[in-house]
Amino acid sequence: MPSMIKYVAAFAAACIASAFAQSSAPKSNAADVLKQSNAPVKTITKVFSQLITYSLPKGFVPVFEDGKGNQYIQEAVLAGETTTKWTQMITLTGAKELVANPNVTPMAFANRMAEGFKQSCPASFNAMGLGPNKINGFDAFGAILSCGVAMPSGTPYSETMLLLVIKGERDYYTLQWAERGAPSQTPIKVDEAKWAERMRRLAPVRLCPIVPGEAAPYPSCLNRT
Repeated sequence: MPSMIKYVAAFAAACIASAFAQSSAPKSNAADVLKQSNAPVKTITKVFSQLITYSLPKGFVPVFEDGKGNQYIQEAVLAGETTTKWTQMITLTGAKELVANPNVTPMAFANRMAEGFKQSCPASFNAMGLGPNKINGFDAFGAILSCGVAMPSGTPYSETMLLLVIKGERDYYTLQWAERGAPSQTPIKVDEAKWAERMRRLAPVRLCPIVPGEAAPYPSCLNRT
């Protein structure tokens, strides 16, 4: 069963992005660094026109990366889990050149993703906007989205996701932390303290410029405070 994260990310892109030129898949240094690590690690990934850095919490391992055309995705799950069978997943996405669309804002992007969630679970959907924010000067918007029953077929489960949308110089980025649990036919109450702590564990989240000729681990971004 495909992840609902992938579904809502694709839903948002299809609704608000236009066609852009093809590009080669971006490369990440996260998988190599974290394969044997049990400690939080600051990851830096080149996604289209900028570098994005955040802290990958203890126990998570990158397991999937793909960048085709105007879309990028990287997924990390708890050690021993997979992209199809997981309890928690951290996902980084990029939407190339989406800033050029004047109708897109971080809040509008988050709302589109919320619509995708709600379509999957209209009776058990819940959401909480965390409001606009700034990520080292870039506009951002946070939200928590939840489905009591994320998939109507197969073995049911709930899925709750912390979502951060960032408007970069040219591209849009999302950072997501999702968790699956027992299904609920009614909306699940959001545990604000729990998700605030998870946002803290991802910090610091920031965007950095790409320095021509610089390779991973991108010291110009790594050394920023």
